[in-house]
Amino acid sequence: NLGELEELVLLAVRSLADQAYGVRVQRRIERTTGRAVTVGAVYSALDRLEQKGMLRSETRAGTAERGGRRRRTFQATASGRTALEESRSAREAMWALLGESPDV
Repeated sequence: NLGELEELVLLAVRSLADQAYGVRVQRRIERTTGRAVTVGAVYSALDRLEQKGMLRSETRAGTAERGGRRRRTFQATASGRTALEESRSAREAMWALLGESPDV
């Protein structure tokens, strides 16, 4: 199961393709949702998702524009893509219940 921030982080990583790194993921979430999120919270979610096997990361060589600092980028794994599809299906099923009788 994905938490809300984890789902947003996974979606941002998927949408950013090979440019998915912490600050860019944070900006994508903030610009898309209008919700403030700290870079620390994003990195915590990225680390959790990697530990769960839903993301993998690689460290890329530094560039002159970054003063030679390396950058850690992320990609969704098959497990991460499956988790997103399951989350989407569950949300769509719940939305479909709106307007139905509450015979739980």
